[in-house]
Amino acid sequence: MKKILCLLLAGVILASSAFGAVSALAAETPEENAAEAAGGRQIAAACLDQTGRRIDVVVDLSGGWSVEFASGAFYLYDGDYSEDKEAAAIGMTLDKQVFEEYCEEAAASDSYKELDEALFYTTEDGYGNYLVPVGDDACFMLTVMPGADGDGAFARVQVERDTGWTPNIDYLALVNKLNALPEGWEDALDTVHITNSVGDDVEVESRAYLAYLKLAYDLAENDGIYLELDSARRSVAAQQDIMDRFTEKYGADYAAKTVAQPGYSEHHTGLALDLYFKIPNEDGTFTDVYYNEDMEKEEYKGVWEAIHAKLADYGFILRYLEGEEHITGYRYEPWHIRYVDDVNIAREIMSQPGMTLEEYLAGEAAPEVEIDLSGSELYTEDELNDAMLAVKCKFAAWEGCELHSIRYAGDEADNEENLAWLNSLEEGAEYTQVLELLMDFHTAADAQGAWEQDYEYTDYQWWLARGEEGDWEVVSWGY
Repeated sequence: MKKILCLLLAGVILASSAFGAVSALAAETPEENAAEAAGGRQIAAACLDQTGRRIDVVVDLSGGWSVEFASGAFYLYDGDYSEDKEAAAIGMTLDKQVFEEYCEEAAASDSYKELDEALFYTTEDGYGNYLVPVGDDACFMLTVMPGADGDGAFARVQVERDTGWTPNIDYLALVNKLNALPEGWEDALDTVHITNSVGDDVEVESRAYLAYLKLAYDLAENDGIYLELDSARRSVAAQQDIMDRFTEKYGADYAAKTVAQPGYSEHHTGLALDLYFKIPNEDGTFTDVYYNEDMEKEEYKGVWEAIHAKLADYGFILRYLEGEEHITGYRYEPWHIRYVDDVNIAREIMSQPGMTLEEYLAGEAAPEVEIDLSGSELYTEDELNDAMLAVKCKFAAWEGCELHSIRYAGDEADNEENLAWLNSLEEGAEYTQVLELLMDFHTAADAQGAWEQDYEYTDYQWWLARGEEGDWEVVSWGY
């Protein structure tokens, strides 16, 4: 993909369209356009698809221009779009045979010119045709109406074939608590910078961003859901800076428990996107549903279901699934999606409930985990579930281990002796409650360190504690 998508999000253009993504963006430009870019150029992006010829298109709409997309074509207007307004130019995909016929007509014309990326000629009726080969089997033509600024219109359009492209990165790369970002990834990554609706700068891999635009437009046009990007890429250096600051301020132990290890965050890839959405108000304004506690409310469950239902159609998967925390290492996050760049792979993963990227790449599903959190008069089901999730996320970093069951050990574990013991393990700890969970799991045949190889551990103890109004922390584990 050419670097035609180095963009800064400015908002959303509402345009009549049969398909494709249409967004208003501010683009990075050469130095001669820097002043215009600083003011925020408007750009629309879409994928034209006609009889299998897929072409990505980016159109510069700065200066008040507008665009209407249709299947395999688009209409470019000098000013706001209206049904009775004539387009200044029409862009469309062509098959090879028709394209060659136009080229022959162009060569016979007195107005024929060879431009850097196109052939140009004017028809007898005064229409300006710009002919652009795009790959071996797809072509593009921009027809400018008589009297319109042809070169000015053509300069607004950039096209790129959607197939036959060699990636610089592995879009199925696995980055988690056990697998580091591949070497050389940051140098090979091609990214986009955008500004979201709350003013934050977000960096994302360029193809993932184009796919996001298409997803966002589909949801806005057909479901009334208006997506925004909360965050995407975070460099290894930025993650290390966060770790260093937390270590200096709170100590190494606290930093290790609260900050992802630099190099082991999926956000380093630029392919992991955290979403939020906007709710339209009666006065035409929007309210950002931005904070996690708001997005997790029951009233928005249907919104997430609608979003998740369309992810695979644009090459995305839901990354951190409910119930699979012992595999992914993270709690369920309805907003965290991952771009895999292959619609068929995304559909295969998303069509199998509970299938994680880890399992897909391994070629087999992990066994079901038996959960028994019953029998407590001290703690609610939600409190026990929070404790279990903390344990499962920790377990995900145990390489090659297969989880079989987790159960609550009983209320008797919450006693003064155990409380004093757990408080003694960490300097300054002020825990007030204790909880014990028991686990059965199996180690790998090549298990390293203190683990027995190919061994079934039963009733393995996990000790958690919390202070007043605090969350459960995993403090100790073992026999």
